[in-house]
Amino acid sequence: MFKIEIIAVARLKKGALAELSHEYEKRIVWPLTILEIETRNTTPSKAQKEEEQKILKLVKPASMVIALDERGKTLTSQNFSSLIGRYRDETGGTIQFILGGSDGLTDQVRSRSDLMLSFGKQTWPHLLARIMLLEQIYRAQQILAGHPYHRH
Repeated sequence: MFKIEIIAVARLKKGALAELSHEYEKRIVWPLTILEIETRNTTPSKAQKEEEQKILKLVKPASMVIALDERGKTLTSQNFSSLIGRYRDETGGTIQFILGGSDGLTDQVRSRSDLMLSFGKQTWPHLLARIMLLEQIYRAQQILAGHPYHRH
């Protein structure tokens, strides 16, 4: 059965971003799970290593893994929706999106990814990138359904 999982470092706390996240989660009709990872380490290198271990534990062998990374490929919303639609229709499996923490993803997580995706050349806070990802998943759903939410 087709489903989407988002593996995200850091919890969304109460506030505007959490409200926006919940709004998109309600709008997305595809089965969607957000798995939040927290780290206890204080140094960036230790935290990143802990994030890596927790992320890789959650990655399923048969799923398509898409890591959000500044070095990734940029896609139009139309191309993003086509990618999701093709995977949904051809495999019916799980797409797992990975959102790293403040210091990004390790090489091991990047190498496990089937695709690295970027939201452009700018640097985005990881919590805002999560909202952007949810919006693009919702937009893809609407494009594939032929809904006028997405206009050219």
